[in-house]
Amino acid sequence: MATAKGETGSGQGSEPKVRVPGDTSSGLTLRRLQVFWAVANLSSLTRASKQLGLAQPSVSQQIASLEEIVGSKLFDRRSNTLELTEAGRHLLRHVEKVLESMQVLEDGLAAITDGSRQTVHLAGLNSILRVLLPSAMQSLHAEFPRIDYEIHESAPAEVLEMLYARRINLGLISTNAIAPASAGFQQVPICADPYVLAVPDTLDLSGVEDPDRGLSSEQGAVLRSTIQFAFGTQHAKRVQAWYNAVLPGNWPLAQARSFEVALGMVQAGLGVCLAPAMSCVVGGEPVRGVRLYSVDYPSRNVVALLPKHYLRQEPYASLVRALETAGAAYAPPRTEPTPPFLNMPPEVR
Repeated sequence: MATAKGETGSGQGSEPKVRVPGDTSSGLTLRRLQVFWAVANLSSLTRASKQLGLAQPSVSQQIASLEEIVGSKLFDRRSNTLELTEAGRHLLRHVEKVLESMQVLEDGLAAITDGSRQTVHLAGLNSILRVLLPSAMQSLHAEFPRIDYEIHESAPAEVLEMLYARRINLGLISTNAIAPASAGFQQVPICADPYVLAVPDTLDLSGVEDPDRGLSSEQGAVLRSTIQFAFGTQHAKRVQAWYNAVLPGNWPLAQARSFEVALGMVQAGLGVCLAPAMSCVVGGEPVRGVRLYSVDYPSRNVVALLPKHYLRQEPYASLVRALETAGAAYAPPRTEPTPPFLNMPPEVR
């Protein structure tokens, strides 16, 4: 990454001074600050370019130009990551204040005129939007009757991309499905959602200790046909490790982009899937045509993800509180006891 000569140092016990020469009105742009903020929080030009929707050379050039403007090197390269220098950390504190002020200004423009409507921009997983969001919206309506919503049903990685691109202001996702790429956003816990094993209604696993002896060959084939979700490499590896431990010889029949699509395949008798309990609820009732079994697999942690200053800004602050209330009231659908053969071995706990 190119930098300007004359990097400024700092004396012991004093903050590094970021030099902004002469007239910077044409160089210190809001977009450049947004690029710097994204690179600083993601520690990678590649990840930042993807989240911002820009080509990597463009991101690199923006950072190089910013370093030239401030007269200091802002990043050190460590292996495959970028680390902020002292000057970079100093600049980041000020940039966050600038970006927060701009966001507050943009959000407040719609409310300048009395009686104006305000749009809440959010995105999240289908199951969370279906089960938790409606009651939160209903609660919020009494206090903010003139709010409308722009809602995107999206995978976790897409939710993060929209947050970084400022297309939305709040995301509803599971922390289990994302890497620590959400730096710079506040995570507010909403609820824990247990995983269940969903199987076709015709496949009764009650009391089965050994599928090879307790099930017919056709039933055994259905049990070992797994339907999984494309929520990222790490999530897929964890799920496959669980299947390998409890269902040796399983065959990944299909990968789906949503739990709802996978459950449709289970209803059709094509296979089984490990799914969050919330995804198995339709209209407040368990989805029809499937049996749900309790399993020993870590619950997914549902969170609201948003910029920190929105926790102090209405209507988002009240919406987050309403989501917390909805999460506290959430009751997973009734499940059948774990079949004996599904008891997880200690090595994969």
